[in-house]
Amino acid sequence: MFKLSDKGRGIREMFDTIAPRYDLLNRLLSLGIDRRWRAFAVRQLQIPEGGRVLDVATGTGDVALEIATRTPDSVRIVGEDLTQGMLRIGQEKIAASAFAHRIFLVNAPCEAMPHPGSVFDGVTIAFGIRNVVDRLAGLQEMVRVLKPGGRAVILEFSNPRSRLFKALYYFYFRRVLPFIGGLLSKRSAYQYLPDSVLEFPDQQTFKGMMAEAGFTDLRHFDLTFGIATIYVGVRP
Repeated sequence: MFKLSDKGRGIREMFDTIAPRYDLLNRLLSLGIDRRWRAFAVRQLQIPEGGRVLDVATGTGDVALEIATRTPDSVRIVGEDLTQGMLRIGQEKIAASAFAHRIFLVNAPCEAMPHPGSVFDGVTIAFGIRNVVDRLAGLQEMVRVLKPGGRAVILEFSNPRSRLFKALYYFYFRRVLPFIGGLLSKRSAYQYLPDSVLEFPDQQTFKGMMAEAGFTDLRHFDLTFGIATIYVGVRP
């Protein structure tokens, strides 16, 4: 059985706490841009009829629902998350959607997925890989559960390259975001967000980590002046 580290338990407890306001704050703090990012990420998948997709760190199910809207009815989607509070809200959203028969939720960490090897045609993770304590182990698990030729699509915050835009972005991330987050939810959680983004590796370094985990055909797309990046890798 996988044993969470102290950091892993802290991250799980934090997301449990902010789960009730998570969707609202995402929309407010990103001005709705996060929806476009997720849609672009899902379009990078190549899922056949009758295929299976795993959405890691599914949270409240936004990406799982986006996948459902863009794939045939025969495609089955598994949403996996470490945090039960997020999954409870996700289950309510999925039950109220037209896709309840296609989306199934699992409570599990990225580093120890309860799935056999080579079963998924695609794997996604949006704004979750930076919260995985052992990122290499998490990436290796994604490779393991993918079928040969299957794609992983990873959406994550990144650091803009433009000095001017970076200065504005950092001010927003370090000052404005924690203030608004503190008014509507738990301030420390929205202080954690910029801290975790700033320490996340740059695009080339992270693609190197994906290669070390076993992915090939690596590429990335910078979105909205480099605020976010989508990484795509293939299991050989």
